[in-house]
This record gives sequence, structure tokens and C-alpha cells, in this order.
Amino acid sequence: MPIVVQKYGGSSLAAAEMIRAVARRIAASASGGVQVVAVVSAMGDTTDELIDLAHEVSDKPAPRELDLLLSSGEIVSCTLMAMALRSIGTDAIALTGLQAGIRTDTLYGRARIHSIDAQRIRTELSAGKVVVVAGFQGITDELDVTTLGRGGSDTSAVALAAALDARRCEVYTDVEGIYTADPRIVPDARKLEEITYHEMLELAAYGAKMHPRSIELASVYGVPVYVASTFGDKPGTLIHGDSGSFPNRAPVFRSSGDLINGEAEMAEKNPENMENRVKVTGVAHDRNVSRITLRGVPDRPGVAAALFEPLSNVGISVDTIVQNTGANKATDLSFTVARGDLQEALERVRSVADSVGAAEVLSDDSLSKISIVGVGMLDAPGYASRMFRALAEARINIEMITTSEIRITCIVAEAQVEEAVVALHSAFGLDAV
Repeated sequence: MPIVVQKYGGSSLAAAEMIRAVARRIAASASGGVQVVAVVSAMGDTTDELIDLAHEVSDKPAPRELDLLLSSGEIVSCTLMAMALRSIGTDAIALTGLQAGIRTDTLYGRARIHSIDAQRIRTELSAGKVVVVAGFQGITDELDVTTLGRGGSDTSAVALAAALDARRCEVYTDVEGIYTADPRIVPDARKLEEITYHEMLELAAYGAKMHPRSIELASVYGVPVYVASTFGDKPGTLIHGDSGSFPNRAPVFRSSGDLINGEAEMAEKNPENMENRVKVTGVAHDRNVSRITLRGVPDRPGVAAALFEPLSNVGISVDTIVQNTGANKATDLSFTVARGDLQEALERVRSVADSVGAAEVLSDDSLSKISIVGVGMLDAPGYASRMFRALAEARINIEMITTSEIRITCIVAEAQVEEAVVALHSAFGLDAV
């Protein structure tokens, strides 16, 4: 019998009645000819409340103990869900990350999964049970509890789907799918029926609904991911790749029953649209941005390594990097990090700033990212200039710029990010396609 992994976010589980409603949805799936593994997040704002509580008792909570504390939120959810399922006649068992066999490295707060022993889950599924797994957490080789970072339950779900060779991973949340922009900002934003892994990875990395690491895993292991609303039955968004890359996987179907064979087949059906098709898929934004600037850094080999290696050693990811070299052989070096990493990043940077000869270290936590994403933009002229013109006409200043093959990202003031989303969504005609 095929396996389906379903993930439910905290907004879907915020109260007892909501947990019972989700239990009914899971039970219906389990009675429909599939084995179900349900991955759950903590209820509502539980994680934020636990973080606040930790900081009430400690100015700087120890990372190991903080992870153990935060993992309790998902454990509460998974045990309550198993109880709710049993109360309606569906046999179920709740498993922690340890019991589910999820092994991680030792980087507390942002651990990465290195292996999953899914035998316990397979045994329980074979016994006819729905398996409810606490998302967001794992265990080290020393049996210490770790958490996977914000949005980590998405990563848990996709990793389990890959380990179990599941038919698909279904992600249920408080929106009906992936949109061309945040519908709370752009009322005319369109829901996408489907999107490629590569496009979704860029959207996720720059503020869309899914956790980027979950999309990376889905792409590597060829796991189809379906994003839909917990609170209704409207069709959602399918995230997928070229099925030719995954010959051992069963075909993936939309709710309408149409077979999806990837971009190659769609291009064959519409050859006249291969070069002229719309290339901008969506507009993403991310408010979780801080910038660190080092002024007067000597322009010599080894300086960048001395600055960024200490950040890498503690798991702080650096995104946009801009370096300008002046006539006096001194540079100004700016880069962005997640807002929650700013203080630790500043501590690490300041500890080496003097040794590399930097004149000054500055920071700014009032910024946001705004991105346009779409396959083919790199080789098509005009997309960058149209983006910059739209922002200029909206009187939005660009602080930094970074690009990839399918993305252009600008750093702007946080106070203007919603105006930027609306301006770009209109400039690229995403409400009219």
C-alpha cells in the first residue's frame, strides 16, 4: 500500500477543535487506500511562547537546553493528534524525532538531518496505524535533542517522505497553495497550479510559504510536494520537477486528474511558447533581514576568509555580499544575515575586525528582501531594468542587489517592502496572466 506523508502547520493545530478537525482529515486519507504518516508542528504560537519563557529565566539560554525545551511543543501536538485519531476509531501512534529515527548533526537551533532509520515507522504502518511524528526535531549520535530551525517541520516531512519512498508529501497550511505574491499584500495574487523545484526553492529562500531546505530535499530525492489549505478542499499547488529525472516514481496527478510529465512534455505540446512564455513566476519578500557592514577593510588575500569562517563555524548563513574597493586599497564589505542571527554574527565579526584592520563595524536590522523569480530570466534581456524601473517609480531605494539564474533580489527598507511587492507584481503582469 502506498505511503503518503502529510504535514500540518501550527496555524492548523492552534486549538483542540482544530486538532480534531485535522484528525478527521487524516482519518479520511487513511481510509482511502494509503498509509499515512502525519508530521505536526507545535500548536499556534507555542514555539514563540517557549522562546519568550526561556529568555525570562536566562539572558542567553544555553542552545542545548533551548532545543530540548522547544521540542516539547511538537511532542504536545503529536500526542494530542494521536489521541484525537483514536477517539474517532483510527488506530494511531505518536513518535518523537528520536523514536522516528531522525538523526542530525550537533548544530543546535539549526541542525541538519544526516540520516533517518525509518524501520519503526514502517513497522507501525504495517500494523495498520497512522503514525504521527513530531516535526522540527531530531537526535544527535549522543542522544541530545536538536531542532531544525524555523519551518523545520517542512524539512522533517519531506525527509521522511524520501526515506519512506512515499508517493508524495502533502503540506497543509492556512493558505490554499503557492501564490504569485503574498495574497495578504496583493489581493490579486494568483494561486499557481504547479511550480518547479528550482523556482520554488528561490521563492522559499526569499519569503514564500515553504522552508527552503525542504524544497532542496524534495528536488534531490524527487519527492512531489503538494501545498494546500487545511481548512477546505480547493486544489492547491504541486511542486515538482521533470519526471524524466525520476524514472522509478509513479506519475503525479493533479486533483483534476491531469498527468503532469514536467516541463519537457509541456514544451512539446506548446512549441511556439518555448521562448516566449512568461518567465516571472512570482514575487517573494522576506522581512527577516539584517545587514552588517565593515568599513575600511584592507584589500588583501585572506580577509574574507577570516571574516566569514567564524560565521560558518556556528552555522550562520550569509546571503547577499557586496564589496567595493576604493582608490586607497581599502574596501567596504557588506553582507546580510537572518535577523535572529544578527547579534551572534556581530560578536563573531567584531572579534576579528581589529585583526584584519577594519576601521568600523556597522549594522542595520530595518531591511527586507524583495525578489522576482522565474526560469529563463538570466538569458532574457530587460527583466532587471524593468524591476529597477518599477521600484524607482514607486520611490523605493535599492540598498543591495543579488542574482541567480532564476532570481533577482533587491534589499530595500522594511517600511517599503509591501509597496515593492505590489509594484513588482503589477509591473510584470502577474495579476493578468
